[in-house]
Amino acid sequence: MAGTTLLDIKGVQTYYGNIRALNGVDVHVNQGEIVALIGANGAGKSTLMMTIFGAPRARSGSITFAGTDITQMPTHEIARMRIAQSPEGRRIFPRMTVMENLQMGASLDNLKHYDEDVEKVFTLFPRLKERVAQRGGTLSGGEQQMLSIGRALMARPKLLLLDEPSLGLAPLIVKQIFDAIRELNRTQGLTVFLVEQNAFGALKLATRGYVMVNGNVTMSGTGKELLANPEVRAAYLEGGHH
Repeated sequence: MAGTTLLDIKGVQTYYGNIRALNGVDVHVNQGEIVALIGANGAGKSTLMMTIFGAPRARSGSITFAGTDITQMPTHEIARMRIAQSPEGRRIFPRMTVMENLQMGASLDNLKHYDEDVEKVFTLFPRLKERVAQRGGTLSGGEQQMLSIGRALMARPKLLLLDEPSLGLAPLIVKQIFDAIRELNRTQGLTVFLVEQNAFGALKLATRGYVMVNGNVTMSGTGKELLANPEVRAAYLEGGHH
């Protein structure tokens, strides 16, 4: 699908102190795509996600979003460009109710759509509607993940970044989460960039995918191509699904 490029990452190097975590990474995400970044734990996937938001900053290379160079932009300004993130480990507000968590996600300049946006989240994740007055910390892991994604959606993002949405969740819940992502993409045309250790689920969902090994992108292709690739199968899919 040849949409316009929404996110363009070119030659990005990121360091933690003197340790290079990303070695000149090139990734692009077109408008309307679901793009998956897969790789083993510690490959640099989450670092790339955080670098998009400027924490840590790219030491070299560039990150462009919707035609604007955001490489050196402050994190809060990047968020204001309608990039929303559901971070690894969910990071919801545990003492706040489901509704209060969703309110925290709503963009202040877009409150006229607030009720409609809450309804959309509840349609996508009916479980959250049932739990609306419960504190975030009392929800199951799967419900917290739904809440984290729902909170990100309240900002009406042009690009949704999802960091390990299936981590630690039961297969049935993972399927619900992935189905919801597919639905958002299909019905609202939402562009999604997804970091996942669950290579099989992510590549089945994705338009295109990238494989990351030790801070380098080593392979890219359509989701189908990568699922069929013998190297990818051997490294990430053996012993799992076929």
